[in-house]
Amino acid sequence: MSSPPLAAARRATITDVAREAGTGKTSISRYLNGEMSVLSPELRARIEAAIERLDYQPNQMARGLKRGRNRLIGMLLADLTNPYTVEVLQGVEAACHALGLMPLICHAANEVEMERRYLQLLTTYRVEGVIVNALGVREETLRPVGGGGIPAVLVDRSVDGLVADMVGLDNRAAAELGTRHLLENGFDDIWFVVQPFEQVSSRQLREAAFREVMSREGHESRISGKGEGGTNLGKGEGSNGGARGHTLVLNLAEPAAVERALAELDRAIDAAGDPGGAMARAMATGSAARNTLDDATSNSADDATGNAAADAARKASANATGKARRIALFAANAPVALCLALHLKARYGADWQARVALLSIDDPEWAELTGVTTIRQPTYEIGYRAVEFLHERIEGIQTTARDCLLPGELIVRASTSR
Repeated sequence: MSSPPLAAARRATITDVAREAGTGKTSISRYLNGEMSVLSPELRARIEAAIERLDYQPNQMARGLKRGRNRLIGMLLADLTNPYTVEVLQGVEAACHALGLMPLICHAANEVEMERRYLQLLTTYRVEGVIVNALGVREETLRPVGGGGIPAVLVDRSVDGLVADMVGLDNRAAAELGTRHLLENGFDDIWFVVQPFEQVSSRQLREAAFREVMSREGHESRISGKGEGGTNLGKGEGSNGGARGHTLVLNLAEPAAVERALAELDRAIDAAGDPGGAMARAMATGSAARNTLDDATSNSADDATGNAAADAARKASANATGKARRIALFAANAPVALCLALHLKARYGADWQARVALLSIDDPEWAELTGVTTIRQPTYEIGYRAVEFLHERIEGIQTTARDCLLPGELIVRASTSR
């Protein structure tokens, strides 16, 4: 017959310690709270010995709640698989260690409903503050935090209707920096590839800044609708025959949408890098024009039709001998860049960057290995500053909501300098 399982050993309580030390619970509480001056040396020694014999572990949360402070802060994360998030978290943990705070990490896995549930959970744990880097959380969901509720600091994105401190990348400046780099390096077609951006302020700012630079410089700018072929044209469309800009939405959560978007991109890359097809069409046009010119010349040397045909032939010939358009992809973040790089390598082989350039906001480790140009975010500093802002709010600082926008750093590699 097997023996019944042993019951788990009961954890010692403050009552047990008081009994072992031969004193009351009030004296034990004073000892635990550091009020040594009200205890005699002999009593302190007895309490210390009793705690050691019983291996007593105070319930820090209960003690914190009794004092109104538990040093817990919540951090709501949209996507813990994103290298950006991991790097920000390193700064958060370092700042928490320096300031005596304990982070409670909640990973919502890009699900809005999970974000709502985690925020409710954090309020029940009575955290002293919350750092929010969420996907689609709305003002009504965040109502218990920020404003007059639990102090909150937003990372990387704002939430309409919520007045709170925000720390993150200067998204407009970063997108402008990347776009100008590609224009200055002579790329003819620039595709800004971004996840759905209607509900995410950082994505909105990056996409808008890209189109503004293209339009301001007099280039063509258009939005390709979610990989389904729809377009909206920018005000600078084709005004001086310069570079063409396109925004392509890549919904990584929907494989079918990703497939459609990548197919649209493939067609653009093939067209830009296949001057042979364009040349054949141009030569055919030129041949027809020359035939027209010959016929017209035999009837009248100064016939207007002959002049028009000659012009068409010259233009066709010029187009036929022109260089292939240089195409660059501007990924709005590292997950988008990785999706693009994997697809391009599978389609065009290891030397895919000879055909198309890639630039990404975020600087994942694999970018250096593959020679991809990036805009590096100050991720560690973003996380550290967010905790500092939150700690100041917890300690009672009263100021208007602050925005701390940190600059990105352009890291030029072979992808955009060939």
